[in-house]
Amino acid sequence: MRVTLAITFLWFGALKVTNDTPVGDFVARTVDWLPGVSGAWFVPFLGLVEVLLGAALLFGRGLRIVLPLLFAHLVGTFLALVTQPNVTFQDDNPLMLTTEGEFVIKNLILLSAVLVLYGLQRVSTARH
Repeated sequence: MRVTLAITFLWFGALKVTNDTPVGDFVARTVDWLPGVSGAWFVPFLGLVEVLLGAALLFGRGLRIVLPLLFAHLVGTFLALVTQPNVTFQDDNPLMLTTEGEFVIKNLILLSAVLVLYGLQRVSTARH
């Protein structure tokens, strides 16, 4: 689970760093309303953060810090549902997702994986 999560973050992050992600504009519009935040620099920066977190996961380094950061990052993705409901929901119906809405909601699975890894890490630490 740790390795597949790492690959996902490395891959998605690299696409953001190189500006080859199909969700770049969507991510940028999610944060553009924040003072001092521009999607032009935020998307590649977020990609770099995702690559670093993915690498740490891959090598199993700093998981006590990395896993809560991943959790916070993934929770932050749900901001798009609030800032762009016209883009994430069909006809303002919260049960009818668009492609972008599905992109966000799939993060529930990634959040679950982070929670499982965090629980396993805590159990492993308690045993030593």
